[in-house]
Amino acid sequence: MENFEIKSFRLSNKNNISIEFLNLGGIITLIKTPDKNNQFSDIVLGFEDFEKYHNNSAYFGAIIGRYANRIESGKFKIDGNEYHLKTNNGLNHLHGGHKGFDKVFWQISPVKGKNAYLLYYMSPDGEEGYPGNLEVKVTYELTDDNNFKILFEAVSDKKTIINLSQHSYFNLSGNFSNTVLDHLLKINSKFYLPVDKNQIPTGVIENIKNTPFDFEKFKFIGLDIEEDNLQLKIGKGYDHCYVIKNDERKLVKAASLYHPPSSRLLEVYTDQPGIQFYSGNFLDNSLPSKTGGNYRKWSGLCLETQHFPNSPNNDKFPLTILRPGEKFYSETWYKFSVIEDIIDD
Repeated sequence: MENFEIKSFRLSNKNNISIEFLNLGGIITLIKTPDKNNQFSDIVLGFEDFEKYHNNSAYFGAIIGRYANRIESGKFKIDGNEYHLKTNNGLNHLHGGHKGFDKVFWQISPVKGKNAYLLYYMSPDGEEGYPGNLEVKVTYELTDDNNFKILFEAVSDKKTIINLSQHSYFNLSGNFSNTVLDHLLKINSKFYLPVDKNQIPTGVIENIKNTPFDFEKFKFIGLDIEEDNLQLKIGKGYDHCYVIKNDERKLVKAASLYHPPSSRLLEVYTDQPGIQFYSGNFLDNSLPSKTGGNYRKWSGLCLETQHFPNSPNNDKFPLTILRPGEKFYSETWYKFSVIEDIIDD
């Protein structure tokens, strides 16, 4: 696999919105959308030099798997058997390990009859410590109503765990020398998961009311991000999973992101029980920006649809087990629009 050549693929629609991605990690390298003056800008962080994605420690734009987010001590049990995963985040396993789905090459093919591509990867039994040969399919589709649909599918020949996500960093200003602190965010959730010092959920599901984590109505990201709060100090900002009320696992709106100066609106839909809001706290001015200079703290943010972190070790969290004969299926939609003034619905 190491001899594969990095190739770029492109989707565009009748409104001239365009999305580009690589066969390496399914990495989304560009999303161009218009502002209120119909000026098109790229709204996702990444690199001009594709070779830099080989050592993409920030996971810019990548498909994340087999398990998005953290697993405590890289250990979990299935039917009494303990599995040991690669640890790559202190004591924890993060985003699939040393060589997760973000660092492998995917087979890419166009989808007949749709403005879409199918990405395919076979993760062999034992890769990064996970049981089972896991066949993964991800579909990237761009519709003419400016909806970027991401479909995740997987099957395994052994009982395993799975939690797939997409890790694009958004900055709706289109200028990455700006931070996202002037973006308005709304998350359709009343609860979030506090974490311990190692950023593993404590198991408590906490109400957001009267905390800096309350985004039930549109709020500027910069308003409370530097508040004297232990949870914000642990993550150096927001890096927490919100609980989406979605018992029937239907597609629901999980979050909305709005940039008043450009009037760009991003709406995120998911059928997953959680969404990780990460405010780009660990960007440290060491990675080159597409618009000059380097990415600094809060240059971009992620809204990662997913199951809860460390679910395999917490029987109160929704299950992430995939059994032979079953099919994992999940959808995430990113819908782009321009709206002059945002109103809380």
